Amino acid sequence: MPSAVESVVSQLRFCKKWIYHSTPMPSTTTTHNVYVDIQQEGYVKSIQGHGLPHCFISSVYSLLGVKEIYELNLLHARASQILKLLCRRATLLDKQQHDMVINTLDLAAKEGLVDFLSEVSKTNPQLIQFTSSSGNRNTFFSAIQHRQAEVFSLIHEYRFKNLIASVVDTSGNCMLHVAAKLVPSNQLNRVSGVALQMQREMQWFKEVERVVPPGLRVSQNSKGKRPEDIFKETHTNLRDAGEKWMKDTATSCSVVGALIVTIMFAAAFTVPGGNDQNTGYPMFLKDKLYILLVISDALSLFSSTTSVLTFLGVFTSRYAEGDFLISLPQKLIIGLSTLFLSILTMMAAFCLCIILMLKHTYSWSYLPVIIIASVPITLFVLLQFPLLLDVISSTYGPGIFKRNVK
Repeated sequence: MPSAVESVVSQLRFCKKWIYHSTPMPSTTTTHNVYVDIQQEGYVKSIQGHGLPHCFISSVYSLLGVKEIYELNLLHARASQILKLLCRRATLLDKQQHDMVINTLDLAAKEGLVDFLSEVSKTNPQLIQFTSSSGNRNTFFSAIQHRQAEVFSLIHEYRFKNLIASVVDTSGNCMLHVAAKLVPSNQLNRVSGVALQMQREMQWFKEVERVVPPGLRVSQNSKGKRPEDIFKETHTNLRDAGEKWMKDTATSCSVVGALIVTIMFAAAFTVPGGNDQNTGYPMFLKDKLYILLVISDALSLFSSTTSVLTFLGVFTSRYAEGDFLISLPQKLIIGLSTLFLSILTMMAAFCLCIILMLKHTYSWSYLPVIIIASVPITLFVLLQFPLLLDVISSTYGPGIFKRNVK
């Protein structure tokens, strides 16, 4: 149960989490067959050790929630000791009890109880190799099936991970066959955006493919299907939905980018203040604000053009399953980033132009112009920037898998 392992600690607030790690581990004593229960002794000693009145310390501890955290720490210590004892004796169980242990490990993998499974693997690594008598599947099959990345990452801490990854169930399915199947929508909806969901499925498929021996990557199950065939068959609807989502996003952003290109191209030949009748050069040519205006106009034009061309590449993509892994998210990142830069520099050019024309007459116009110009930039950041951050994190972030598990 999640409440009996240290996974619940991550849900505590910062102050309570600090108190949890600062309090000494409660003393628990185990023998081969007897569990000696030591309940409130350590807590009472910790109160009395401060040399202050018992009622005052007790009230302060209750206010801070120290007693509750101490009991939680004690619960975890007991659970850890019981678990170690059970793991040592699990290899002596009969067939029926053996299946019960496998069901327990599968349930832990399904719920994502990393601490529980890590403790099991440290105490008795042989338990992780156990396979069910009905389907001949080990714990990592359940982790893949329910998309528990932290649980699956535990496979990297075993020296015999090739042996674990070589298991084939009674239907001829290896781990890669299981990873190729589409997960239910409630697990898929953990990721926002259809294209990012397709990317996450590809990341799972590629990660399991790294672990599975090369011979099993192209193996066929009892129905004569390879893992790649199953992936394409089960992810057809998700791929189509991802394609539609990418094209709709590219269409909307391309329209905005094309408008900016048109505006900034025309603004490049519209000189504020006019030209000198004798030389033909702009009147504000020697003004630093005018130089900044020209630079902002050029940056907006170039970045918006790059954004439009990038989104054009999104339209012409072939939308294969592998394109959702790097290619399409990369184009989306470049397109959104350059579009944001073009909007930012366009508003900067607008502000510089207004200030340049009004600075001698209405010097107070600086602040209102800047405030008004920041409104569309703020709206774009609030509406589109979270999407950009999600795509960058999902594509170039640390990822959900940990290959250096110790």
